[in-house]
Amino acid sequence: MNRLGKLSLLVLTLFLAGCTYSSNRLPYDAWYLGFFARNYMEVWIETADAVDIHDRVFRRAMSGVAAINTPKNLKGNPRGWPDVPAAGAGKHVLGAGLPRLIYVRWQSLVEPQTYEAYIPISEATRQAMIKGERVYCDFDGKWITDYRYMLTIGLAPGGVTKTWIGGPCLLPIEVARTVGTVVKEGPYDGTSGGRHRPLSETSKAYVEKYGVPYGSW
Repeated sequence: MNRLGKLSLLVLTLFLAGCTYSSNRLPYDAWYLGFFARNYMEVWIETADAVDIHDRVFRRAMSGVAAINTPKNLKGNPRGWPDVPAAGAGKHVLGAGLPRLIYVRWQSLVEPQTYEAYIPISEATRQAMIKGERVYCDFDGKWITDYRYMLTIGLAPGGVTKTWIGGPCLLPIEVARTVGTVVKEGPYDGTSGGRHRPLSETSKAYVEKYGVPYGSW
């Protein structure tokens, strides 16, 4: 079964098994989909597709470079995950209802390897995304009602993903961890002759010196 077929089957399964939020109306204009990678562990996102609660598919809701830090002195730490991850590089998913599923296919450039992962978003997570919380916001120095409308996904070697929801003034909450699978066709669905995008010289120097800390994510 091809990826489109697997995606359709998983959407149908989630539709039959899960509850749905009955309206596309949200307490904010749109939710945000962002990605980041650990220090030096560079990735290239070929596509990130979102499926909302109405089974609408928003293809390439995000693609390209994930947020990353690559200090040239090689003193950055790629192990584990940050206690408070930032929103990541991404986009607002305009016109979508709350998310039910995120599909992401990416190149892990330090290996190199191409992975894909299906990240289900639970009903509990969706309810948390529309629950307003009173919080003092240091950004503008006042109390506001904030929402965890930012869906942030970390991508790591070995196909590991971790997902949080957060708001500009609210601490993020971890909501999912998945391990993706290798895309047998390779990068770009096999159209690049097996060639991945190049790794930066800084990240290459780090990996050659310290290796890839598998098992830390």
